[in-house]
Amino acid sequence: MAGYCWPWTSKKDSKAFDIVIGTDYQRRWNLVVDGSLWIIAPNSINEVGCIHTCQGLEVEYIGVIVGPDLVVRDGKVVTVPSARARHDKTLHGYKSRFKVDPKKATDEADLIIKNTYRTLMTRGMKGCYVYCSDAETADYFRSRLHVKAP
Repeated sequence: MAGYCWPWTSKKDSKAFDIVIGTDYQRRWNLVVDGSLWIIAPNSINEVGCIHTCQGLEVEYIGVIVGPDLVVRDGKVVTVPSARARHDKTLHGYKSRFKVDPKKATDEADLIIKNTYRTLMTRGMKGCYVYCSDAETADYFRSRLHVKAP
């Protein structure tokens, strides 16, 4: 699963990859074949789901890619609405609302982005693997883990 930070390029070009991280990780967004049952399809491991394909569904373990729309700077979690893909309907109209009432628009976007990741990270009943696309954010998450001594 991932935050909605990558464009859905494969929708028009089935050979294109949507989520590319480094040189070794390339995946496509889901929903091409399995529709709303994507998360329980055997081949789902080869694709990436988004908030729209996992709400109300649980699996034993989930992997979540935290994109550039949620970063940590100087120990503070910061949301970056401009880092969301333009196809993301959850923030549709953000720029217009921001011009009228910047605080309200920012607060709404902040809530949507944080709720997106909360939803993604709570789909795993036994566990959740998290990858952060931003190094400072990854360090922050890592520092918050409490590992039990053997």
